[in-house]
Amino acid sequence: MTAILKFIPFWNVLLAALMGLGDWCRFAWASITWTFRPPYRYHNFFYQMQFIGVQSLPIILLTGLFTGMVFALQTGKTFALFKMQNLVGSTVGLALAREIAPVFTALMVTARAGSAMAAEIGTMRVTEQVDALYTMAVDPLQYLVSPRVIGCIFMVPLLTMIFNYVGCVGAYLVGTTLLDIPSGPFLRHLYWYVDPEDIFGGMLKAAVFGFFLAMISCYKGFKTEGGAEGVGRSTTGAVVASSVTILVADYFLTTWILEFFTTHHH
Repeated sequence: MTAILKFIPFWNVLLAALMGLGDWCRFAWASITWTFRPPYRYHNFFYQMQFIGVQSLPIILLTGLFTGMVFALQTGKTFALFKMQNLVGSTVGLALAREIAPVFTALMVTARAGSAMAAEIGTMRVTEQVDALYTMAVDPLQYLVSPRVIGCIFMVPLLTMIFNYVGCVGAYLVGTTLLDIPSGPFLRHLYWYVDPEDIFGGMLKAAVFGFFLAMISCYKGFKTEGGAEGVGRSTTGAVVASSVTILVADYFLTTWILEFFTTHHH
Protein backbone atom coordinates (compact mmCIF):
# COMPACT_ATOMS: atom_id res chain seq x y z
CA MET A 1 0.00 0.00 0.00
CA THR A 2 2.83 2.41 0.85
CA ALA A 3 4.41 1.67 -2.52
CA ILE A 4 1.18 2.65 -4.26
CA LEU A 5 0.80 5.83 -2.21
CA LYS A 6 4.38 6.78 -3.04
CA PHE A 7 3.49 7.02 -6.74
CA ILE A 8 0.25 9.00 -6.28
CA PRO A 9 1.94 12.44 -6.58
CA PHE A 10 3.58 11.26 -9.81
CA TRP A 11 0.23 10.15 -11.22
CA ASN A 12 -1.35 13.46 -10.21
CA VAL A 13 1.35 15.38 -12.05
CA LEU A 14 1.01 13.11 -15.10
CA LEU A 15 -2.78 13.45 -15.08
CA ALA A 16 -2.56 17.24 -14.79
CA ALA A 17 -0.08 17.34 -17.68
CA LEU A 18 -2.32 15.16 -19.87
CA MET A 19 -5.37 17.26 -19.04
CA GLY A 20 -3.44 20.41 -19.92
CA LEU A 21 -2.32 18.88 -23.22
CA GLY A 22 -5.88 17.85 -24.04
CA ASP A 23 -7.15 21.33 -23.22
CA TRP A 24 -4.49 22.88 -25.46
CA CYS A 25 -5.41 20.50 -28.32
CA ARG A 26 -9.08 21.54 -28.05
CA PHE A 27 -8.00 25.20 -28.01
CA ALA A 28 -5.77 24.67 -31.07
CA TRP A 29 -8.46 22.82 -33.01
CA ALA A 30 -11.07 25.51 -32.27
CA SER A 31 -8.62 28.22 -33.35
CA ILE A 32 -7.87 26.39 -36.62
CA THR A 33 -11.53 25.89 -37.47
CA TRP A 34 -12.32 29.56 -36.77
CA THR A 35 -9.57 30.60 -39.21
CA PHE A 36 -11.61 29.37 -42.18
CA ARG A 37 -14.96 30.86 -41.15
CA PRO A 38 -16.22 34.35 -42.02
CA PRO A 39 -15.97 37.19 -41.31
CA TYR A 40 -12.37 37.43 -42.54
CA ARG A 41 -10.63 40.35 -40.88
CA TYR A 42 -7.68 40.75 -43.23
CA HIS A 43 -6.32 43.85 -41.51
CA ASN A 44 -5.70 41.74 -38.38
CA PHE A 45 -3.66 39.22 -40.38
CA PHE A 46 -1.56 41.90 -42.06
CA TYR A 47 -0.99 43.72 -38.78
CA GLN A 48 0.26 40.54 -37.12
CA MET A 49 2.49 39.71 -40.10
CA GLN A 50 3.99 43.18 -39.81
CA PHE A 51 4.43 42.85 -36.04
CA ILE A 52 5.88 39.33 -36.14
CA GLY A 53 7.90 39.62 -39.35
CA VAL A 54 8.94 43.18 -40.14
CA GLN A 55 9.51 44.27 -36.55
CA SER A 56 11.60 41.14 -35.85
CA LEU A 57 14.01 41.92 -38.72
CA PRO A 58 16.63 43.83 -36.66
CA ILE A 59 17.09 41.06 -34.09
CA ILE A 60 17.12 38.39 -36.84
CA LEU A 61 19.75 40.30 -38.86
CA LEU A 62 21.96 40.80 -35.81
CA THR A 63 21.60 37.24 -34.54
CA GLY A 64 22.07 35.70 -38.01
CA LEU A 65 25.20 37.73 -38.79
CA PHE A 66 27.03 36.91 -35.58
CA THR A 67 25.86 33.28 -35.56
CA GLY A 68 27.36 32.77 -39.02
CA MET A 69 30.54 34.60 -38.02
CA VAL A 70 31.17 32.65 -34.83
CA PHE A 71 30.25 29.32 -36.47
CA ALA A 72 32.70 29.98 -39.33
CA LEU A 73 35.39 30.95 -36.82
CA GLN A 74 34.96 27.77 -34.79
CA THR A 75 34.73 25.40 -37.76
CA GLY A 76 37.63 27.17 -39.50
CA LYS A 77 39.93 26.69 -36.51
CA THR A 78 38.95 23.02 -36.29
CA PHE A 79 39.18 22.32 -40.05
CA ALA A 80 42.62 23.98 -40.13
CA LEU A 81 43.94 21.02 -38.12
CA PHE A 82 43.07 18.77 -41.10
CA LYS A 83 43.86 21.31 -43.87
CA MET A 84 40.17 21.40 -44.87
CA GLN A 85 39.42 25.12 -44.50
CA ASN A 86 37.75 25.24 -47.94
CA LEU A 87 34.81 23.24 -46.52
CA VAL A 88 33.90 25.96 -44.01
CA GLY A 89 31.38 27.52 -46.41
CA SER A 90 29.49 24.30 -47.11
CA THR A 91 29.53 23.27 -43.44
CA VAL A 92 28.14 26.59 -42.25
CA GLY A 93 25.58 26.66 -45.08
CA LEU A 94 24.30 23.16 -44.32
CA ALA A 95 24.15 23.77 -40.56
CA LEU A 96 22.29 27.06 -41.04
CA ALA A 97 19.81 25.71 -43.58
CA ARG A 98 18.99 22.49 -41.75
CA GLU A 99 19.14 23.39 -38.06
CA ILE A 100 20.51 26.68 -36.82
CA ALA A 101 18.43 29.14 -38.85
CA PRO A 102 14.96 27.66 -38.18
CA VAL A 103 15.65 26.96 -34.49
CA PHE A 104 17.34 30.28 -33.69
CA THR A 105 14.74 32.25 -35.66
CA ALA A 106 11.88 30.53 -33.84
CA LEU A 107 13.54 31.15 -30.46
CA MET A 108 14.09 34.84 -31.27
CA VAL A 109 10.49 35.26 -32.43
CA THR A 110 9.32 33.48 -29.26
CA ALA A 111 11.33 35.85 -27.10
CA ARG A 112 10.10 38.96 -28.91
CA ALA A 113 6.63 38.23 -30.33
CA GLY A 114 5.52 35.15 -28.37
CA SER A 115 6.01 36.88 -25.02
CA ALA A 116 4.09 39.91 -26.35
CA MET A 117 1.19 37.68 -27.47
CA ALA A 118 0.91 36.04 -24.06
CA ALA A 119 1.18 39.36 -22.21
CA GLU A 120 -1.30 41.17 -24.47
CA ILE A 121 -3.98 38.45 -24.42
CA GLY A 122 -3.35 37.81 -20.71
CA THR A 123 -3.92 41.48 -19.94
CA MET A 124 -7.11 41.42 -22.02
CA ARG A 125 -8.26 38.37 -20.07
CA VAL A 126 -7.72 39.82 -16.58
CA THR A 127 -9.25 43.19 -17.58
CA GLU A 128 -12.31 41.37 -19.00
CA GLN A 129 -11.76 42.62 -22.56
CA VAL A 130 -12.01 39.01 -23.80
CA ASP A 131 -15.44 38.73 -22.16
CA ALA A 132 -16.40 42.01 -23.82
CA LEU A 133 -15.67 40.45 -27.22
CA TYR A 134 -18.16 37.66 -26.44
CA THR A 135 -20.83 40.23 -25.59
CA MET A 136 -20.26 41.88 -28.98
CA ALA A 137 -20.76 38.50 -30.74
CA VAL A 138 -17.06 38.38 -31.75
CA ASP A 139 -15.30 35.09 -31.13
CA PRO A 140 -11.98 35.83 -29.34
CA LEU A 141 -10.28 32.84 -30.98
CA GLN A 142 -11.03 34.17 -34.44
CA TYR A 143 -10.24 37.78 -33.55
CA LEU A 144 -7.14 37.30 -31.36
CA VAL A 145 -5.61 33.87 -31.99
CA SER A 146 -6.07 33.04 -35.69
CA PRO A 147 -4.29 36.16 -37.06
CA ARG A 148 -1.31 35.54 -34.76
CA VAL A 149 -1.02 31.87 -35.70
CA ILE A 150 -1.29 32.53 -39.45
CA GLY A 151 1.16 35.42 -39.13
CA CYS A 152 3.74 33.18 -37.44
CA ILE A 153 3.27 30.33 -39.94
CA PHE A 154 3.95 32.73 -42.84
CA MET A 155 6.61 34.98 -41.34
CA VAL A 156 8.90 32.60 -39.40
CA PRO A 157 9.97 30.74 -42.62
CA LEU A 158 10.65 34.08 -44.34
CA LEU A 159 12.71 35.26 -41.37
CA THR A 160 14.53 31.91 -41.50
CA MET A 161 15.55 32.57 -45.12
CA ILE A 162 16.88 35.98 -44.11
CA PHE A 163 18.75 34.36 -41.22
CA ASN A 164 20.27 31.87 -43.70
CA TYR A 165 21.45 34.61 -46.03
CA VAL A 166 22.85 36.89 -43.34
CA GLY A 167 24.54 33.94 -41.60
CA CYS A 168 26.27 32.93 -44.85
CA VAL A 169 27.38 36.55 -45.37
CA GLY A 170 28.86 36.60 -41.85
CA ALA A 171 30.63 33.29 -42.46
CA TYR A 172 31.98 34.59 -45.78
CA LEU A 173 33.36 37.74 -44.16
CA VAL A 174 35.12 35.79 -41.40
CA GLY A 175 36.29 33.03 -43.74
CA THR A 176 37.83 35.32 -46.35
CA THR A 177 39.36 37.86 -43.91
CA LEU A 178 40.31 36.13 -40.65
CA LEU A 179 40.78 32.56 -41.92
CA ASP A 180 42.37 33.44 -45.29
CA ILE A 181 40.06 31.15 -47.26
CA PRO A 182 39.91 32.09 -50.97
CA SER A 183 36.45 33.36 -51.83
CA GLY A 184 36.18 31.10 -54.91
CA PRO A 185 36.46 27.73 -53.09
CA PHE A 186 34.35 29.05 -50.20
CA LEU A 187 31.42 29.97 -52.48
CA ARG A 188 31.85 26.96 -54.78
CA HIS A 189 31.60 24.47 -51.92
CA LEU A 190 28.63 26.40 -50.50
CA TYR A 191 26.91 26.22 -53.89
CA TRP A 192 27.54 22.53 -54.52
CA TYR A 193 26.86 21.05 -51.08
CA VAL A 194 23.74 22.95 -49.98
CA ASP A 195 20.76 21.43 -51.82
CA PRO A 196 17.23 22.86 -52.21
CA GLU A 197 15.98 20.01 -49.97
CA ASP A 198 18.07 21.39 -47.10
CA ILE A 199 16.53 24.85 -47.47
CA PHE A 200 12.96 23.55 -47.92
CA GLY A 201 13.36 21.24 -44.92
CA GLY A 202 14.46 24.18 -42.77
CA MET A 203 11.53 26.31 -43.94
CA LEU A 204 9.10 23.49 -43.19
CA LYS A 205 10.52 23.26 -39.69
CA ALA A 206 10.19 27.02 -39.29
CA ALA A 207 6.50 26.93 -40.28
CA VAL A 208 5.81 24.19 -37.70
CA PHE A 209 7.76 26.10 -35.05
CA GLY A 210 5.74 29.23 -35.88
CA PHE A 211 2.49 27.32 -35.38
CA PHE A 212 3.57 25.96 -32.01
CA LEU A 213 5.00 29.18 -30.60
CA ALA A 214 1.93 31.22 -31.56
CA MET A 215 -0.59 28.65 -30.36
CA ILE A 216 1.19 28.04 -27.05
CA SER A 217 1.66 31.77 -26.38
CA CYS A 218 -1.99 32.56 -27.14
CA TYR A 219 -3.16 29.61 -25.03
CA LYS A 220 -1.10 30.77 -22.05
CA GLY A 221 -2.53 34.26 -22.46
CA PHE A 222 -6.11 32.94 -22.61
CA LYS A 223 -5.65 30.93 -19.40
CA THR A 224 -4.30 33.89 -17.43
CA GLU A 225 -5.82 34.58 -14.03
CA GLY A 226 -4.68 36.49 -10.98
CA GLY A 227 -4.13 40.05 -12.18
CA ALA A 228 -0.71 41.50 -13.03
CA GLU A 229 1.14 38.67 -11.32
CA GLY A 230 -0.80 36.16 -13.41
CA VAL A 231 0.14 38.00 -16.61
CA GLY A 232 3.80 37.70 -15.62
CA ARG A 233 3.43 33.98 -14.95
CA SER A 234 1.67 33.43 -18.27
CA THR A 235 4.33 35.33 -20.21
CA THR A 236 7.15 33.36 -18.58
CA GLY A 237 5.31 30.09 -19.07
CA ALA A 238 4.65 30.89 -22.74
CA VAL A 239 8.33 31.56 -23.50
CA VAL A 240 9.56 28.49 -21.61
CA ALA A 241 6.93 26.11 -23.03
CA SER A 242 7.37 27.41 -26.59
CA SER A 243 11.18 27.17 -26.44
CA VAL A 244 11.12 23.61 -25.07
CA THR A 245 8.48 22.56 -27.63
CA ILE A 246 10.58 24.00 -30.48
CA LEU A 247 13.65 22.03 -29.39
CA VAL A 248 11.71 18.80 -28.88
CA ALA A 249 9.82 19.18 -32.17
CA ASP A 250 13.12 19.90 -33.94
CA TYR A 251 14.38 16.39 -33.16
CA PHE A 252 11.28 14.62 -34.47
CA LEU A 253 11.02 16.87 -37.54
CA THR A 254 14.70 16.26 -38.34
CA THR A 255 14.16 12.50 -38.11
CA TRP A 256 11.08 12.67 -40.34
CA ILE A 257 12.61 15.02 -42.93
CA LEU A 258 15.83 12.98 -43.21
CA GLU A 259 13.83 9.78 -43.61
CA PHE A 260 11.53 11.37 -46.22
CA PHE A 261 14.33 12.75 -48.39
CA THR A 262 16.39 9.55 -48.07
CA THR A 263 13.52 7.37 -49.32
CA HIS A 264 12.62 10.01 -51.94
CA HIS A 265 16.13 9.98 -53.40
CA HIS A 266 16.22 6.17 -53.49
